[in-house]
Amino acid sequence: MCKNSWLVLLLLLLCTLPGLSQTSAASNPTASDSSETGGRVVLVLPFDNRSGQTALAWVGDSFPDTLNQRLTSVGFLTITREDRQYALDHLGLPTDFRPSRATTIRIAQTLDADFVIVGSYTVANGRIAVQAQVLEVEKLRLSSPLEDSSELPRLFDVENAIAWKVAKQIDPHLNVAQQTFLAASGGVQLSAFENYIRGTDATTSQERIKRLQLAVQANPNYSAALLALGKALYADREYDQAAATLAKIQPTDRRALEANFYLGLARFNTAKYAEAESAFTFVASRLPLPEVVNNQAVASSRQGHDAVPLFQRASTADPNDADYHYNLAVAFLRRGDVAGAQHEIDLALKLRPTDSEAAQLKANISAGRKIASPTAAATTTATDSDFDALERIRRTYSEASFRQAAFQLDQMRAIRMASLPPAEQATQYTQLGRDYLAEGLIPEAEREFQAAIAADASSADAHAGLAQVRERSGSAADARAEAQTSLNLRPNVPAYLVLARIDLQTSNTASSADNVSKALQLDPKDPAAQGMRQALQTRGQSLP
Repeated sequence: MCKNSWLVLLLLLLCTLPGLSQTSAASNPTASDSSETGGRVVLVLPFDNRSGQTALAWVGDSFPDTLNQRLTSVGFLTITREDRQYALDHLGLPTDFRPSRATTIRIAQTLDADFVIVGSYTVANGRIAVQAQVLEVEKLRLSSPLEDSSELPRLFDVENAIAWKVAKQIDPHLNVAQQTFLAASGGVQLSAFENYIRGTDATTSQERIKRLQLAVQANPNYSAALLALGKALYADREYDQAAATLAKIQPTDRRALEANFYLGLARFNTAKYAEAESAFTFVASRLPLPEVVNNQAVASSRQGHDAVPLFQRASTADPNDADYHYNLAVAFLRRGDVAGAQHEIDLALKLRPTDSEAAQLKANISAGRKIASPTAAATTTATDSDFDALERIRRTYSEASFRQAAFQLDQMRAIRMASLPPAEQATQYTQLGRDYLAEGLIPEAEREFQAAIAADASSADAHAGLAQVRERSGSAADARAEAQTSLNLRPNVPAYLVLARIDLQTSNTASSADNVSKALQLDPKDPAAQGMRQALQTRGQSLP
């Protein structure tokens, strides 16, 4: 992890995306006294299979996937599977290596991790028992075992419970309920999860695609499996299939950025440049990594557009990348700016003196030769007086830099918000919570609502939001209590509707109708309240 590169990206995010904090990971009030990521970087290693059943080895590999999702949702910076594999390779270890404590510390130090999660599991009589421990790297201190168990078909519950206990071990001030973690996995079937994990670990492309296809067949909206399948198909050069698969991931899904990057590449490789540009633009508008902006520019240039401003953005974001200077030289030459092209190609060769293609471009510029149009260069139909030169596209994507920068941005946001009046803090945290709730990100939403209540316990909107979180996580009694607290502070539509839905589920239609009526009195056009009224009417219950 290169801190300098992602600090540059952080500055870019601050300059170009002032609203990024509305969509990035939730801020961490308990860490608001520090703008550093120190103390929040977590590495989860695969758990050891002590069941004696090799067919259950995939379960051990599934723990990092689940724990990373849950820990990220409450503000930790987790290390990806790809970075973990990089560390193993860097240390000369196989990817399926189960490290000793000493090797675990070396891996953590290689990846700048503050905490490492290790664990094991056994399976007997259809039940899985799990034990996890937290290694605090700086103090070389290992926590007491954190345990949980259940029937094997309830693996998600066990993993989510362990994730919550790990989060509480690292941060005792964590204010997200365990039930919220338990409800976070949604409706993914265990068979789909197994095929997804087996697919991502497969050693051949044929096996990988087969497993991931089975996962998607079982759960067609399983975005993690869709992304993995799309990338596998792309790597197998099945570009149309890859694009069709990746396009199924909804724009509001947190995996949509990476999905659209590879969707853009798939469309680019089939010469569908307008569609490629659209996909890259979607990513760049939310994640202005230089490689994304560069690809947006390349796709635009292939359509005959002037892409100089976009190439300049990429080069400014990462001035030490020779390819970006090369691309900008080509773009300047297309525009007819020979001096600009000369300057950029000189920078490219200074950074990479052995680049023979750049040296040839420099020679052609010095000779005063014209450059072929992008369509002519792409189809090798340039005239004798022209020479071919095409901008270089980036085919790898790493969201780790963005995640690190977004993490830093959240810390800075927490510091800024701490200086605001309590009521304003509560308003901003509540809006973030609503945004996460709309995306179905329940732990993230609760964290924001809890932060709002911590800032201003009299915020009716924050209590109403927390009531919705409790409702979605299946805690009806807690949801009712929070909704009532909200209404005692100020009558509002969301709280009345929480009560109305809970009453309807228990067949108390009269009480449900009363709460819907009160909500419509506050806002007669509220669509959710209108929908509840129709639901009651189908049961023969009219409003008072």
